[in-house]
Amino acid sequence: MKRQVCQREVPSQADVLAGSVPVRLAKIYAARGILDSTDLDLSLQRLPSPQGLRGMTEAVGLLVEALEQKQSIVIVADFDADGATSCALMVSALQALGADEVQFVVPDRARDGYGLSPNVAEAAAATLQDPHGALLITVDNGISSHAGVAHAQALGFKVLITDHHLPGDTVPMAEALVNPNQSGDNFPSKALAGVGVAFYVLLGLRAALRERGWFSTHPEPNLADWLDLVALGTVADLVPLDRVNRILVAQGIARIRRGQARAGIRALLEVGKRDAARLVASDLGFTVGPRINAAGRLDSMRLGVECLLADSEQAARWHAQQLDQINHERRGVEQRMRTQAEAALRKLHLDEDLPWGVSLFQEDWHEGVVGLVAGRVKEQIHRPVVVFAEVQPGLLKGSGRSIPGLHLRDALATLNARHPDMIERFGGHAMAAGLTLPRAQFAGFASAFDAVVRTQMNATDLEGVVWTDGALGTVEMHLDLAQALRDGGPWGQAFPEPVFADVFQVSERRVVGDQHLRWQLTHREGGRFEAIHFNPPAELLQGPVPTQLQAAYRLDVNHWQGRDRLQLCVEYAEPV
Repeated sequence: MKRQVCQREVPSQADVLAGSVPVRLAKIYAARGILDSTDLDLSLQRLPSPQGLRGMTEAVGLLVEALEQKQSIVIVADFDADGATSCALMVSALQALGADEVQFVVPDRARDGYGLSPNVAEAAAATLQDPHGALLITVDNGISSHAGVAHAQALGFKVLITDHHLPGDTVPMAEALVNPNQSGDNFPSKALAGVGVAFYVLLGLRAALRERGWFSTHPEPNLADWLDLVALGTVADLVPLDRVNRILVAQGIARIRRGQARAGIRALLEVGKRDAARLVASDLGFTVGPRINAAGRLDSMRLGVECLLADSEQAARWHAQQLDQINHERRGVEQRMRTQAEAALRKLHLDEDLPWGVSLFQEDWHEGVVGLVAGRVKEQIHRPVVVFAEVQPGLLKGSGRSIPGLHLRDALATLNARHPDMIERFGGHAMAAGLTLPRAQFAGFASAFDAVVRTQMNATDLEGVVWTDGALGTVEMHLDLAQALRDGGPWGQAFPEPVFADVFQVSERRVVGDQHLRWQLTHREGGRFEAIHFNPPAELLQGPVPTQLQAAYRLDVNHWQGRDRLQLCVEYAEPV
């Protein structure tokens, strides 16, 4: 799909940062809303207090009681990287704080579905001799688990929900609930991932234990030791990198670079062929996160949690190798489904007749991969997409991805209000959501979803835009600036890595690995540069070599055989 290349607006106040960072970087920060040098301070001291989270007092009270009375604790996780890191964080940090018994349960995606269901509550009870008086803690889930919470309480558990997903009209009647997105919460960041919420609960617990003199008889752990997990879960869950999340991610990455990561993360970086000492946020998002997520998609996320909890290099490497193998299998499944989805799109006539909100389903699609395929198709056609798989006879599970201009969960809520008997359950965020519905309702849903999208978007929202930070002169395109940009992060969701745009003369195009391109490009001011273009569109990969190319690109530091050199990473290109 051809896209419009546009430059971000740079506020005039960008000059206030110019003294503390390079001028080009100051403009980039300003275009992302940073206009005060204090916002560049990503030290832990800049984090807001845990007490700003509604429900923190009740949550800490439950945890203090569990520790002091040696109650059993069971963590109920989610089956993605955020859930896995949240679970590993809670299990290991609570043990370090002095918890007597901590178990964990991860739902099976196919059997149990998402969140704390009655089945999962039964599984949690089965880990203990007697659940009466025990504490059950959800991480990265629970805000919509009314039946599961009630069943856990009937089994004898006290329930603490820690979650970050948007709540519905009502929330479960748990003993305590911490979620920055619940009504009445005044915490300054609404973008915390599940692992961020869990980390904040642990900060609150440690503060309370200090006041009670707990550490006079127990060793006091440094909770910063768990920031590698927090960084990984935050980046992998694609939550916006607001100020709070940027601090958590920056601090976690710094620990990994210093060699202070846990064995599981080091092993995952090793199988992904990434140098921990040179780690950036995208390495967590594109190398480590997918390998953990693969376990939850095709196998059991218990393997991912056990990798993150591994207490030896040997155990960590074994788990990481298993996860790497599962990820290879996931890639094959995803590629097959993407090919079939593209064929389905062609049947929908990829033109003005294409629905504004696209729904796709095929009988043999794998439920663990539908979200990935929805994201790929969304990128291809720049429209909201929901992809479904049949999870049991007559029941479909869908995963959707959206584009700027449509809040996907709100769109599903509108659809549900118009057709109250169509969707069985739904939830999620602005950019991603999930739902289940009877197979017989698929055609009706596809039509209704398209109708809702058309009422909440306009035609200009469907025009793909590549946002850039403008053009660079040849004199600026050097290794020092590339390194400054690399170090200027963490970059990520809602705080995008700098992208520049220009027209280049093409000297050479070479296919690499069957699906990537290497370009030799000459800048309009005369400089010559090598560029890598991952997964280009077919017309660039197979068509005639263009004479000129408009390219949106990142400046990248290519480290090879002990040497650093400048490389352009092409994000979007089209012949001129």
